[in-house]
Amino acid sequence: MMSTSPSRRTELLATGAATVTVVLWASAFVSIRSAGAAYSPGALALGRLLSGAPALGLICLIRREGWPPRAAWRGIVISGVLWFGLYMVVLNWGEQQVDAGTAALVVNIGPILIALLGSRLLGDPMPPRLLAGMAVSFAGAVTVGLSMSGGGGSSVLGVALCLLAAIAYAGGVVAQKPALGKATPLQATTFGSLIGAVVCLPFAGQLVHEAAGAPVSATLNMVYLGVFPTALAFTTWAYALARTTASRMGATTYAVPALVVLMSWLALGEVPGLFTLVGGVLCLAGVAVSRSRSRAARVVTAGSSRPEKARESA
Repeated sequence: MMSTSPSRRTELLATGAATVTVVLWASAFVSIRSAGAAYSPGALALGRLLSGAPALGLICLIRREGWPPRAAWRGIVISGVLWFGLYMVVLNWGEQQVDAGTAALVVNIGPILIALLGSRLLGDPMPPRLLAGMAVSFAGAVTVGLSMSGGGGSSVLGVALCLLAAIAYAGGVVAQKPALGKATPLQATTFGSLIGAVVCLPFAGQLVHEAAGAPVSATLNMVYLGVFPTALAFTTWAYALARTTASRMGATTYAVPALVVLMSWLALGEVPGLFTLVGGVLCLAGVAVSRSRSRAARVVTAGSSRPEKARESA
């Protein structure tokens, strides 16, 4: 009976963690739409972080994770400010200014920026399959964006905010990657979210005021955003990112627009059009291509595990 090699097992676990992240981040778009009707962008971001950070802190205490090493703090602080703080606020604000299709299109510049920054700053490889997959997924994101942009709700401010969100997202991912070589995924996520909450503290007054008059459903959606798309999904993201390149993980998030279309269809009754479905299929196909390995790479991996198996049987 063949046993799974350690490298293959690690790859499968990382893929599973990335899948959890993508599904939960896609669900966040539906919850943001609901909670955003009652909460302003900054208050929603702070409430989300205040819901997720205590859950992460409790898990850290139970697992006795402790404080991250000093060498990891630079990356954790930068990712906390950019990704957990700035990104969440400007994305919430941007989605109030533009329609969902335009927001998805602009924010999906993020994976391309991650690949470019990862190659430049981290030395991430840029294999042809990754580039081809990103091109296919970006074409799908454009198709989804154009097919959903018929409402005319776009504005220059909204597009600028979504572009800023994409830049903050890319910068946060690239900053977090080196920190994960020194800190655990749970430490990086917990302290990153705490730093993001500190950044969002100026919105505390708005959060208290708006929570008093918000419907229960909006507040529950905010709590859901904190516990699942933030606490759980950012931890599974960090786990997967620690085991692959930033460029490859960024390409994986191209599946989010396709899943958002499906979830909106099921949860909100928004029936997607033909071009939306085609764009979703392209997004998923591009992710599959970007995460696949060439036949030569598979042969090398299989070959490298044979000597170890031979030693085990000796």
